[in-house]
Amino acid sequence: MEIGREILAGCTAWPEEFASRYRRESYWADITLHDMLTNSIRAAPSRTALVFGKRRVSYAQLGAAIDRLAERLIKLGFRPCDRVVFQLPNSIEFLIVFFALLRIGVIPVLALPAHRHEEISHFIAHSGATGYFVPDVWRGYDYRPLAERLSANAPTLRHVLVLGESGAGQTSINDLLADNRHVEACLPAGYGSSPDDIALMLLSGGTTGLPKMIPRTHNDYVYNCRQSGEIAGFDADTVFLALLPMAHNYTLGCPGVLGALARGGTAVIATDATIDAVARLIEEERVSVISAAVPQIVNWLNVKRPESYDLSSLRVLMNGGAKLAPELRRRVELQFGCRFQESFGTGEGLLNMTRLDDPAEIRFNSSGRPISPADEIRIVDENGNDVCDGEPGELVCRGPYTVRGYYKDPEKTRAAFTRDGFYRMGDLVRRVDGNLYLDGRLKDIINRGGEKISCEEVEDHILSHPKVKNACVVAMPDPVFGEKACAFVIPVEGASFDLSEMNNFLLGREIAKFKLPERLRLVQEFPTSPAGKILRRELRRIVRDEIAREHA
Repeated sequence: MEIGREILAGCTAWPEEFASRYRRESYWADITLHDMLTNSIRAAPSRTALVFGKRRVSYAQLGAAIDRLAERLIKLGFRPCDRVVFQLPNSIEFLIVFFALLRIGVIPVLALPAHRHEEISHFIAHSGATGYFVPDVWRGYDYRPLAERLSANAPTLRHVLVLGESGAGQTSINDLLADNRHVEACLPAGYGSSPDDIALMLLSGGTTGLPKMIPRTHNDYVYNCRQSGEIAGFDADTVFLALLPMAHNYTLGCPGVLGALARGGTAVIATDATIDAVARLIEEERVSVISAAVPQIVNWLNVKRPESYDLSSLRVLMNGGAKLAPELRRRVELQFGCRFQESFGTGEGLLNMTRLDDPAEIRFNSSGRPISPADEIRIVDENGNDVCDGEPGELVCRGPYTVRGYYKDPEKTRAAFTRDGFYRMGDLVRRVDGNLYLDGRLKDIINRGGEKISCEEVEDHILSHPKVKNACVVAMPDPVFGEKACAFVIPVEGASFDLSEMNNFLLGREIAKFKLPERLRLVQEFPTSPAGKILRRELRRIVRDEIAREHA
């Protein structure tokens, strides 16, 4: 279709030699994400696909609901290659709407429920969005007035669709879904997608400035879901528990909900991440895999495991988003009786995972290794030269599911991607026997008078203290050394903890004295981004302002 070339004008395609190789070597299956789901529907139509509270939806019911909504979206005027900002919270409707958009070739820009006017107005303007999909009210926030404000200043925005009760001039998604009349599964001529088309747009982490848009094709994301699912051991018996926002790459497709659906498994959508709620779902639904992040895991490990629940079905507890300390990984396996799996990746593509049969030394310490034989990995110094194995350097990568650029952002594309298509991840890693060991972000290295301090290394040691629930180490300004280390610590409830006790403990673990934090701040929580990552820049601002007041 002629319009299909317009959207690609804002993206960077894989060079033909790479695309041909990925097809020839079967990394790209040349199917769409909707095709992937349709294969599971045909294989076992009566099997349960989704569970949300007391609702259960079979694969056949999911497919029929997607077809009905796709027809109604066409009647509303949506067209292939339209972009829409998609801000629905975790629910069965999230997946029905998501797949209905993919079915007709509309590209969802996956915003998180926590995003507000500044971010959403940017997403609409930058993508030229014609639609905005929101809930009516979620966690006490009413999105309808926000949608009205945005509509008044967004000339491309033609439709606001609301899950729940819609406002004036808005369309109720519930009404579109309520009509259960049968519709033809085939689409009108000109609708749908090809495997090389953009399927969806993820958002960069957004811890510095507004998030960038990451265009993912059907071919690369189908491979992303399937390959990571294979490494996580997903099959038709998998029962996956979705805790974190499904608009986030990790929970959506790494392997996430889409990975479970690709294998004909079941996705259980949780509304509460407390240990009691999670344990109840594990028992009731026989959950076998959970994808969580550091904050949830730390909280679960610091409360008594509910003994009244049967957790024997739990096979894998996966961590992603930020590195979990080795000591906490050990505790996961001891307290939950399952296998721990670390997932380290990026919305731009590359995924690294520990393998379920890796020895304990690798499971508990490494950040895994690339999921694909076609992943090309380099670890380079500040001049772009490859370092030796075991030496730290920046991780750069390219492969069949790592994009070649951001959407309509040539400046940031040039900054993040090399001329030969490698993506600069900004992570400081070491490679040992093929496994990667994450030493932190390049910008999370403290330069104390020429001595380099890895924030994550010091954090791992602090987290081993029995009085510490969570820790984050950041740079603070110093007139003599340039930078020193400040530790922000969330202590275990009721525990007393001071700088002297912390540093005596660290010295007992035989780390270099120059790595010791020289300021300690006890806090109840850390500031986080909408994706749940700790905002280190905000912690740096807090300690910088505090020092400035002391010297005023």
